[in-house]
Amino acid sequence: MTHSKKIVIITGATSGIGEAVSEAFGTGGATLVLVGRDRDRGQRALEAVEKLGCTALLMLGDVTDSSFADHVIRSAVESFGRVDVLVNSAGIIRRGSAVDTTDDDWRQTFDANVNGVFYFSRAAVKSMRTTGGGSIVNIASNVGLVGCPGLVAYCASKGAVVLMTQAMALDHAKEQITINAVCPGAVDTPMLVSAHSKPVTAAEILQRNVDSIPQGRVATPKEIASLTLFLASEGARHITGVAIPIDGGFTAG
Repeated sequence: MTHSKKIVIITGATSGIGEAVSEAFGTGGATLVLVGRDRDRGQRALEAVEKLGCTALLMLGDVTDSSFADHVIRSAVESFGRVDVLVNSAGIIRRGSAVDTTDDDWRQTFDANVNGVFYFSRAAVKSMRTTGGGSIVNIASNVGLVGCPGLVAYCASKGAVVLMTQAMALDHAKEQITINAVCPGAVDTPMLVSAHSKPVTAAEILQRNVDSIPQGRVATPKEIASLTLFLASEGARHITGVAIPIDGGFTAG
């Protein structure tokens, strides 16, 4: 799926789903603005997409800082003339029930998973409405659609992203801005095996997830990237305000 000549901003672009999304857009010929926090990982991600032959810009900072979000959008417009696509992929996970979730866990989760999405989306909409429209794709989660034990902060934050997506899609539909959410289930990324309070191996975590999925496997980051690319494509211009599970049938059960 080609995205030649599109200007695409991707947060969380230096690992996991965000990295796969960056490579997919780069393969399609897009010009990329990669947003991350870690300089070394960012440099590797930048070199990877440049090898694909696309133009790319790396911007390092904190997505929970609204001034940084404004700066990224402004820099993209100054460098490339406009913003066509924003993919909000940056996020964190904190595990635990309510009684196990500290104030800091709760605040950090909402800062990264909700506030960051809002700040970047707000800044992108302000730009897109002046250039004829665009697409925003938020990486939410299937546990933003259904509950999951031991993930109260993460579930709540991703549920907020789903409803933010729907509300913003309605607000900006007549401005030719589509806003949708991709809701992955278990994906084979470092986040899947991170932040567990009890000692557990990656193989054990992977098997637990496989056992809960009707298809009997977890998704690859490339599969999530493929759906993201479609929602940002011309073929999806009449799709807005949806939250699509991509979880091997988990939410259907």
